[in-house]
Amino acid sequence: MTTKYAVVTGAGSGVGRAAALALLADGWTVALAGRRADALAETVGLAGNAGPRALPVPTDVGDPASVNALFDRLKADWGRLDFLFNNAGGNVPAGPIEELKYEDWARVVQVNLTGSFLCAQAAFRIMKTQDPIGGRIVNNGSISAHVPRPNSVAYTSTKHAITGLTKTLALDGREFDIVSGQVDIGNAATPMTARMAKGVKQANGEMKVEPTFDVAHVGSTIVMMANLPLDANIQFVTIAASKMPWIARG
Repeated sequence: MTTKYAVVTGAGSGVGRAAALALLADGWTVALAGRRADALAETVGLAGNAGPRALPVPTDVGDPASVNALFDRLKADWGRLDFLFNNAGGNVPAGPIEELKYEDWARVVQVNLTGSFLCAQAAFRIMKTQDPIGGRIVNNGSISAHVPRPNSVAYTSTKHAITGLTKTLALDGREFDIVSGQVDIGNAATPMTARMAKGVKQANGEMKVEPTFDVAHVGSTIVMMANLPLDANIQFVTIAASKMPWIARG
């Protein structure tokens, strides 16, 4: 069996952990990128017998030097890269746009958008020159890539921008068999969505408890996308709690 190599950012918790564990269970060799070494080690432990195929690499995706160090190591250790899941992201507490501090805006943009760009750029450099050529990149867009929540200008802006990044990567990668797609997730049960159980603000101002779904289903979706041959692509896929209120008018 040919070894398949992947990197998952934000692999220390939530969606990134679920995706990394699903890829490992499917036989992939996976680099786990994230800021917290202890969280990455916990992900490795959860992988069980697949743990030896997990490579934890503490990484700050918003730091060009840190990203370059990650991908330089993967190129040296593996010699190729088949799949990148650009998942790492962050947010700030909801609030009116006029009260959002520049530093908070800049931090969300640096992680969510610039971090995804930096990792995609580094992946392109490997995928364009390896033999056989090509690979696949999947970006985590979020439901916010379609519609905003109230008082979420920084997060929503970056996730709309991720869609532009996905489309550009798909276009610019064609010549080199580099395929790009996007997964938009709504209310997967992770620490980030724990607040849903207490109620979140809706477009009409009401507070409403929203349903969630098992984050493992995101992992299986990522595996499905990763395993497609490079002459086929799931350009965009939305996976969400079936009864979450985003599909109806606000």
